[in-house]
Amino acid sequence: MGSRIRVDIRDVTRIAVFAAIIAVLGIPGAIPVFGGAVPITAQTLGVMLAGAVLGRWRGAAAVAVFEALVFLGLPLLSGGRGGIGVFVGPSAGYLAGWIFGAFVIGAIVRAGTRRPTWWRTALGCVVGGVVVVYALGIPVQALVTQLSLAQTALSSTVFLPGDILKVVVTTLITLALWRAYPRAFGRGSEASALAERADSPVQQGANTP
Repeated sequence: MGSRIRVDIRDVTRIAVFAAIIAVLGIPGAIPVFGGAVPITAQTLGVMLAGAVLGRWRGAAAVAVFEALVFLGLPLLSGGRGGIGVFVGPSAGYLAGWIFGAFVIGAIVRAGTRRPTWWRTALGCVVGGVVVVYALGIPVQALVTQLSLAQTALSSTVFLPGDILKVVVTTLITLALWRAYPRAFGRGSEASALAERADSPVQQGANTP
């Protein structure tokens, strides 16, 4: 019973906001990789942020909402791509990896609903945002492009510098957001409890000289 997922209007709003953030990060467009079937995109940054801030279930839900809109034909992926075709193309495994990756990031960063720390945020983004995404993306890309797994994995190393940079940026943004607006991290987290205590009349009275 304690693990039951409860979603209220504030959660729905947060999920919608992060789905929109992922979409907005696609506006700069994709960077084509020479000889590669999968472009470099900033949208993985949004996936990392969704998991780190919203937690495992709501972070994964934000990515799933974004991808549902893409599936329906909205050109929200970098480069203006959208539709069913992208889910059977070389990027299909990476798109699936985004959902699972956001879940893993949230599970690590928000373990036990504790406040995010820099090392747990960075670790979560590396494991969920890089390892999980690559683990699902590379085999599917190899299958679709009919290249060997080794060749595909080698070509995918071009993404690593950018992904490490996204890990750093996500860590900095997550910790800054925690300090500035902890309620963004949602109900049920330590952030919500701290914010509610700080705003309660009893606490305010206790802090009055």
